Amino acid sequence: MSGLRWDEKYKKKIIASKNAIKKIKRGTRIFLGTGCGVPYHLVQELANHAHQMSDNEIVHLLTLGDTPSADPKFQAQFRHNTFFVSENIREAVSEGRADYSPIMLSDIPRLFRTKRMPLDVALIQISPPDQHGFSSMGISVDITKSAAESADLVIAQVNDKMPVTHGDSFIDIRDIDYLVPFNEPLREFEPHKGDETIDLIGSYVARLIENESTLELGIGALPQAVCSNLQETGVRDLGIHTEMFSDSLIPLIESEVVTNKKKSIHKGQVIASFAMGTKKLYEYIDNNPMFHFHDTAYVNDPYVIGQNKKMIAINSALEIDLTGQVCADSIGHKFYSGIGGQVDFIRGASRSPGGKAIICMQSTAMDGKVSRIVPRLSEGAGVVTTRGDVDVVITEYGLAILHGKTIRERVLSLIAVAHPDFRNELLEAAKKMHYVFEDQVPFQVKGTYFPTEYEYQETFKGVEGTVTVHFRLARPDDSDRIKDLFYGLSEESIYFRFLTPLKSLPRRTLQDFYDVDADRDVSIVAVIRPRGESESERIIGAGRYLLNRSTNEAEFALLVRDEYQGMGIGSFMLSHLMRIAKSKGVEAFVAFVHPRNQPMIRFLHKTGKVVESHLSIQDDEYTFKLKL
Repeated sequence: MSGLRWDEKYKKKIIASKNAIKKIKRGTRIFLGTGCGVPYHLVQELANHAHQMSDNEIVHLLTLGDTPSADPKFQAQFRHNTFFVSENIREAVSEGRADYSPIMLSDIPRLFRTKRMPLDVALIQISPPDQHGFSSMGISVDITKSAAESADLVIAQVNDKMPVTHGDSFIDIRDIDYLVPFNEPLREFEPHKGDETIDLIGSYVARLIENESTLELGIGALPQAVCSNLQETGVRDLGIHTEMFSDSLIPLIESEVVTNKKKSIHKGQVIASFAMGTKKLYEYIDNNPMFHFHDTAYVNDPYVIGQNKKMIAINSALEIDLTGQVCADSIGHKFYSGIGGQVDFIRGASRSPGGKAIICMQSTAMDGKVSRIVPRLSEGAGVVTTRGDVDVVITEYGLAILHGKTIRERVLSLIAVAHPDFRNELLEAAKKMHYVFEDQVPFQVKGTYFPTEYEYQETFKGVEGTVTVHFRLARPDDSDRIKDLFYGLSEESIYFRFLTPLKSLPRRTLQDFYDVDADRDVSIVAVIRPRGESESERIIGAGRYLLNRSTNEAEFALLVRDEYQGMGIGSFMLSHLMRIAKSKGVEAFVAFVHPRNQPMIRFLHKTGKVVESHLSIQDDEYTFKLKL
């Protein structure tokens, strides 16, 4: 800049804030910059000159802190129109003093650029211009860039506290009408600290994330919990493609959990549209080539998102009905937040090879008084993510995989992750709506169907190679998978397991596999997952024990598909059941075996645990007792 300071070179554009605000005419539409990048000094000045305004519409995505122009006393001067109902505008929207425009975040830039929503004025915040006359929009590119490019009048607060960010974040100073130099700390955002429930949800999310996945993180206690749990899983080489992020990303980068090196597109780069955090975050991203900011028309484009392999979209919900409809922007007909980028990223992740779209929420609201999983959405509640888009739903009680599932399967999966206090109430409602069979047994498990202490993963060697098998608790939504297991058995295996030549599996017998009192009984399944945890599981084995409280001995039974027999899967299941039973104080296992079932008899003797056996001529069966 030939030694000239920027304010000397562009002094014709420099103006005091009070004079800049005077350039805004009555009855015009004014855009405000987003989040922590909001030009707070200009916002304050706008309120100070409210007496000069009349019928001005203020358009924005998300603002933080005080919003003086939303004060009821300024109703004749300003009316807010927000794309996201944040805390500081919620009351105004609820009372009808402000408007809410529901729209996908990816669509907003086009709204401005096509003049479908013409902007008269854009109030933005930028970094000081460089020697070439370009300023960075820093932490707020999102919809701000498109607004600045589309508005008739652009007024920019020039703040040397604004970081310079890479990517499509720059604006030519010659395209700005007025510059208002004013240095002030950027707005800071620190999410509420999560509790044990949030941390548990974060742990379930982290379990779904594989090496070399690309994440959408967001801000708040939940993303923070996910980040904390990721550092404990040992996952590596993650990438980031996200609408926004906060300080929780920094530890993942510093510990090399996030490297961005294995991304399909934008290798080595964090792709985002805005950031909200603390001064530490702003200093970290300042002139850091790892971070590239683009507007939401690009970042939130499902086609772009879907080009990332193993794309993991993590979003939240306020309420979900038993069919999988997700309400995320309202509580009944009271608007609470917004559509944001939820659908953009869910649809993008569904296109991604190995991608997963995750909806997270706590199972209850109002201090546990109401369930967030409901038979039907509340009156007036809006559907943000349709039942056709929903993929994985996670609460503190586990995860429900819904994509491609029937209504009956969805209902059972969602009830399994609902709070135990509401499970059977939800089941009865589902029966009345004919979503499930009328004779569907109640849910007996009082806690989670996803206890980590019951879960194991083991690799077994067979004739055709190795197979990785996952062992977990049986669940009500396993019905169809257990039925497939049954029809995959030989007639001999069926006879030896049920001691009768069954040609079909009665529903009551099917439900017996998982209808156990978890306080005393355990039923586990052996599953294989062809392409990852959220893909369709196939049950290849099942085992359970039923406790006789009077003797403190448990009857056990095992079942393995014929083609997987002889690989050690049955032995592992028995050892697994024994470990669980012993931890619960069970003294012995009892098995009833048909005399012709020689493979099972040899199997039991090989365990070295048999302490007693005898043949009952009357019942035509052997009784074996195994000491734990």
